[in-house]
Amino acid sequence: MPSGIPDLGLLEDVVAPRVLAAMRSASRALTSLGVRHAVAGGLAVGAHGYPRNTLDVDLLVGDEAFERHAGGLVTLKPGVPIQIDGVAVDLLSTSGGAAFLQESLAQPVEGEVPVVAAGTLVYLKLKSPRLRDRADVVELVKAGLAVESVRPYLERHAPPLVARFDECLAQARAEEERT
Repeated sequence: MPSGIPDLGLLEDVVAPRVLAAMRSASRALTSLGVRHAVAGGLAVGAHGYPRNTLDVDLLVGDEAFERHAGGLVTLKPGVPIQIDGVAVDLLSTSGGAAFLQESLAQPVEGEVPVVAAGTLVYLKLKSPRLRDRADVVELVKAGLAVESVRPYLERHAPPLVARFDECLAQARAEEERT
């Protein structure tokens, strides 16, 4: 995406209205609970320039989405959605060794649905073992992803993923040359 600013409007004719409604509803619920969050996954891929269908809502959430109990038990804060109108809402925690992901979250603003930045999205996609996630990175590059901002992000926060990113860049270039 040339501007580098995610645009959820790109999803309107690609993603089922029920999924988009679930995304908005989940964001409103999290905002009302004071939970920092941002859209990730396939919806974020679309907002960053490669709209594709997806059947769920992936949200990167702050630690305030969870309650910690004695014995190390962690549960969701009451009111945090996991499904809306049959659409799964998958919550991705920013804890667990990747504290820099907290930077991707901002205090929620009523009426806005935040989307993870390009560097964060690529990081999340590259750390996944799924081929679909690497294909998303290739398609994002072909759609105009701001590679010059993503590479420093990965170099700073996840140096081992830079080689995987370079493979995606090479794949994108090879595919573009064939067309």
